[in-house]
Formats: sequence, C-alpha cells, structure tokens
Amino acid sequence: MRQELRSVWFWISLAVLALLCVFLVYPVARIFLASIGGPAGAGSGWSIIASDIRYQRAIANTLLLGGAVTTVSLAIGVPLAYLTARHDYPGKSVVSILPLVTLVTPEVIVAQTWLMMLGNNGLLRRWLLEAGLELPSFYGWFGLVTSMSFIYYAYAYIGTLAAIRGFDAQLEEAARSLGASPLRARLQVMVPVVLPAILASALLVFTLVVGNFALSMILGGGIDLLSVKTYQAAVSETSSNPVLQSTLASVSISIVMSMLFLQRWIVSRGRFEVVQGRGAAPTRLRGPGALALASAAGIVVAISLLPIASVVAGAFTLSRGPVMRWGQWTTANLERVLSRSPEPLWNTLSYAGAATAIAILLSAIIGYLVVRRRNPVTPLIDYVTALPLALSGTALGIGLIHAFNVGWLPLTGTAAIIVLAYVIRRLPFGLRSASSTLYNIPRSIEEASISLGVPPGRTFLRVVLPLMVPALAAAAVLTWTTTVAELSASIIVYSGGRETIPIQVFKLIEGGLMAQASAYGLVLVAVILVPIVVATRVFRIDLFSSRA
Repeated sequence: MRQELRSVWFWISLAVLALLCVFLVYPVARIFLASIGGPAGAGSGWSIIASDIRYQRAIANTLLLGGAVTTVSLAIGVPLAYLTARHDYPGKSVVSILPLVTLVTPEVIVAQTWLMMLGNNGLLRRWLLEAGLELPSFYGWFGLVTSMSFIYYAYAYIGTLAAIRGFDAQLEEAARSLGASPLRARLQVMVPVVLPAILASALLVFTLVVGNFALSMILGGGIDLLSVKTYQAAVSETSSNPVLQSTLASVSISIVMSMLFLQRWIVSRGRFEVVQGRGAAPTRLRGPGALALASAAGIVVAISLLPIASVVAGAFTLSRGPVMRWGQWTTANLERVLSRSPEPLWNTLSYAGAATAIAILLSAIIGYLVVRRRNPVTPLIDYVTALPLALSGTALGIGLIHAFNVGWLPLTGTAAIIVLAYVIRRLPFGLRSASSTLYNIPRSIEEASISLGVPPGRTFLRVVLPLMVPALAAAAVLTWTTTVAELSASIIVYSGGRETIPIQVFKLIEGGLMAQASAYGLVLVAVILVPIVVATRVFRIDLFSSRA
C-alpha cells in the first residue's frame, strides 16, 4: 500500500473516483433517499405507489410493452441477421447499412414521422382510408409496439449478426458429417452458441423500452407508462415534495438493474462459448424464394428509412398551422429554423460538443486507469462507471435536479447541468471504446518508453494516447450522434432559452406544428449524419471496430 501511495496514478484514481461520486453516485443516492420520504412527513413514495392503481398499472404496462417490443424485435432482427450472414440475395448491400441508419435516427423524429404518416390526419392513413382499409389508431399499443420494434430490432440484428459471423462453420460441418441434417446441425450446434448473444440483445432491447421517453410520451395516448408518469411527476411537483417522482425513477432504475444483473448471470453461466473460426461462406439464393426474401428485407429497409424520408418531405411542405398541404412545396420552414429561430441549433452544437469532448477525455483517462494502472481504487471506478447503463434519461434528470438545485453547487437553470447530463448518459460509450482498444496495445511499447527514462505520465501522452486515437475518434463520433439526439434527460433539466433541437421538436409536435418540427428534424439529421459520413468516407474510421 505504501508503494501505491507513491504512485501518481493512485492519486489520479482517487480524484476520478471523487468526481464520479459527486456527479454520478450522489444524484442517484438522492433519488433513492427522496423516495423514502419527503419533508414535513410526506411519507414514503413506495406506499403511494402501493396504494394507487394508476402507478401499478403504469409499471405493469411498461413490463408488458417491454416484453412485446422485445419479442417483435427479435422476430425481425434475428432472421434478418441469419439471412445477411449466411446468404447472398438481391439488395444485400442496402441491408448492410440498415443498423447505422436506424440507430442514428433520433426517436423524437421517429415519433414525428409515424404521426405524419399514420396519425389521425396522417398522409398514409388517408390514402388507406380512401382505398377502404382502416388501421387501428396509432396512439396506443399499436403505435408503441410498431414504432419501437422498428428501432430496436437493429440491436438484435447487430448482436446476432456478429455472433453468427464469429461462429466456426467447421463445427456445423462436423455435425453434418456425423449424419445430422442441415436443419438439425444448425439447431443443435449453432443455435446454442449464438443464443447468449440473442439473449443479451433481448435484455438490451427490454431495458431501452423501459427507459424510453419520446415515443412513450408522443404515441402513448391514454396508456399509463412508467417513463410518462415519471416525467409528469417531475414537471408537476415542486422541488419541496420530490417523493413521487423519485420513487417512480427508483422503480425504473430497479427494473433496469434487475435486467442487467440477469444479463450478467446468463453470461457468467458460461454454458456455451462463441468459437471464433472460419465463418460459413454465404450461399447465393435464387428463384422465387430469393425474390421473396429480398422483398421482405427491402420492406424492412423501407420502413426503417421512412423517418428520414418523411422528415425531408415535411420540411419542404407548405403548412397553415397544424394543416400540412402535401404536394405544395416551400423553403419557408427551413428559413425560419436557420435565420429566425436558430437558438436550438446553436444550443445543440455547443452543449453536445462540450459534452463529447469531456466524455472522451474522461474515457481515455478512466480506461487507462482501469486496464493498465489497476490499484485498490480502480475496481470501484469500474463499477461506478457502469451505473449510467441502469439510468433512464428521466431518472438521471431528476437526480441531477435534486442534487444540484440549491446548496453548494447550484447548477439548475444553467447550461452546465445539460452538459453534465449528456456526459453521464454517454460516458459508457467512450469508456468501452477506450478500454477495448487498450487490450490490443502491447504493454511492451509502454514499458520500453519508461525504461528509456520517459516518465509514466509523459509516456501515456506521447506513446499510449496516440495509439488510442482511432478508437477514441470512433467513440467521439458515436457519442456525438447519440448526444445531439438526447431528449429524456435534457427535457427535465433545461430552462427557458436553452432548448435543444430535440426539445424544440418535442414542443412543436405537442403543438401540432409538424412542418416546423420537420424542418428542425431535418437539421438534426444533418447534424448527425454529416460527421458520420466525414468520419467513414474521409478519415476511413470504422465506427464499430472498437466495440468489445
């Protein structure tokens, strides 16, 4: 221990842990403490939930929605992943970009798109009615399950695709050589190996549904959902009585943490292991079956691209208040966004830029400490930095408001609390990238530099950090794309005049001003896609290469 005290990295670790405790652990602790009881004998929030059927129904509906969306997402994503990994078919190159397009499309834009197409006055709904086909209302279960499934199936697709491509096809060939049919070989050899990846994807989808705010709020209709009830409690209660909002946030955190523990338990069982080896060569599908499969994949692609296409059309469509005049084009909507009301754009760029820079800097330092400079403090840092994975944006926003509303560090009402929410929400993205790339950097390079008399700190800056740049650059792009689309946390902590584009779109949708919302949405999509195109096409950065 005496040797640890002489190491500068030990003291840096303590400083990092203290920083995490103040800005991450403390707000979460305030949520749970506030749920126990408020001032002046307000009582326990848990007793309020136990006695009010509305909140019990919200919890049950959230769990039911999570199960339904997870099931549909797997039903779409897993077959599509198998089709892409094992077969060649017309249009396969288009399907390969599907996950990227789906995952970078902001959920508030997705909700807006579905309303423009299938809302009560949606364009597609009117066409179908004229053709004699009446769909269920898109407000409620139908809209929630449909919209969420066509976002979150991409996670099932990516996870399953990676597992199938990493599976050693020689195992399947060995089973067939022993007399097993092709179908039986897949079911008894490949499926057990790929199953952990499918289950991990399923649990990820479930947790995302539980914490979803934008789609739940806009498309939920009269359905009681946990994220909606939490937001309503946060905006309606005063800070002097935070019991109910804190309890609802605690329930959300507890559900997500339970899912994460379940995921860890499944993985730790180690019943099956993905065997890396020679993947199976894709076989070419021909005939009517190939055409049918290609058509099915094309329909999924078309639905996934619908948000961007609809936003582009809506941004240039003439409107009079909430009435969209389809077929009549104008540039007035974009002119209003870029010239007369550009504040949300500048706020988005400045807040997301600051948060991305801070998150990547912290990721590089924390990743290096956890992987290369382990000491008695780094295991605690490792556990604490995983905490944001259990926090929905709404819960995080409530915790930050409770922690920094008044007192020694009043951040409420400032831009700093928005940036802080962004950093906490997206820190695991950069940290995962930084940690995974460090495992691939030989220790001998660093040891050689130190043996030549270069101090450890300077070695990190001049030797290790440059080798981490490609992974950190990829992490920065991914952090940026998810940060600029953040809504659930920022809508809790923002103050007047500090609206970001997602907040502005949300407010315009609530007001029925779809054309203006589309204009802001188009700008937001451009802000997201331009860095991705520059990173992948100009700098040749593989955005997924550093993922563990």
